[in-house]
Amino acid sequence: MTRIFLIAGEASGDALGAALMRALRDAAPEISFVGVGGAAMTAEGLTSLFPLEDIAVMGLLPVLGRLPSLMARITQTTRAIIDAAPDCLVLIDAPDFTHRVARRVRRQHPHLPIINYVSPTVWAWRPGRARAMRSYIDCVLALLPFEPAAYERLDGPPCVYVGHPLIEQLDALTPAASRENGPLLVLPGSRRAEIVRMTPLYGKTLSLLKADFPDLEVVIPVAPNMAEPLADALQDWPLSPRLVEQSEKYAAFLQARAALVTSGAATLELALAGAPMIVAYRVSPLESLLRFLVNVDSIVLPNLIAGENFIPEFLQEEATPTALAGAVATLLHSDAARDRQISGFAQVRAQIAGAGDRPSARAAEIVLDHALRKA
Repeated sequence: MTRIFLIAGEASGDALGAALMRALRDAAPEISFVGVGGAAMTAEGLTSLFPLEDIAVMGLLPVLGRLPSLMARITQTTRAIIDAAPDCLVLIDAPDFTHRVARRVRRQHPHLPIINYVSPTVWAWRPGRARAMRSYIDCVLALLPFEPAAYERLDGPPCVYVGHPLIEQLDALTPAASRENGPLLVLPGSRRAEIVRMTPLYGKTLSLLKADFPDLEVVIPVAPNMAEPLADALQDWPLSPRLVEQSEKYAAFLQARAALVTSGAATLELALAGAPMIVAYRVSPLESLLRFLVNVDSIVLPNLIAGENFIPEFLQEEATPTALAGAVATLLHSDAARDRQISGFAQVRAQIAGAGDRPSARAAEIVLDHALRKA
């Protein structure tokens, strides 16, 4: 029986892991799974070594604050992999944790295939990681179409574009014919730190917009488990937005006239839904000192995929209420500004769709190929 060890380090990785498990089971019904995951992977039959929340830590300062417990989990996970003797190890995102495990496993078990599902951002940050990965990663399964070329350029391990999971949602993200009377979407982020940092900024932005758009409806999709911190952050807002659950999120995306969004995966969802947007991002002052090491002209995923900065972005000190309000007002007033973005969205959609309609099945095929080679 083929045995796969999977490690997911956060909620998005848990969803990817669950889809991969289903695709692997479809291809090899007798397959078994061990590893680390969350609720989605548990529903697919995984018994996690420990709660995913133990390692779902983002940002320099939070990681440093929990370093002793994270190191203990790295040791525990490494031992579990060696004891389980799987046919393949699959790392899903969370490279600060999973790659430390992989390096230890490779030293002790040099012939175990190790697959990295979701590339670290080597094309933007610390490009030397790509070459270093060759010593402990056998293949990278990329979600973004430009990543294989980046790995070849950076002398990294083999990298295959299997497709972004949103490919399987393209029908649900078909843009609406008209958004003329649609709301303004505001997406502060999907993590607590982002909500705490970005929501006050967006509240001040909306205070400025109220003068020109007194009847503007504001809609906020609520990320899972973020209702409480979001409610606290919204107390000082000048208006009461309409909150929608995840089940209503895509409907809101398709209706929106414009969006104000924190940089992240939501920008790609909005692009596929055809919703013009303004992107903002702020990090802590300490993390901001590291931004000069970033090697890309944009941090917005649709801009990177299209190879053109057609979506405005405002980072750190540039992300002020005045600047954001002005940019949002331009989108709300100007058909030309919206049309320019909609043209760029068509390029993004075409490139994303190029991998086929089932990324998880393509990923499963590659994982099984490596597992069977080992066996």
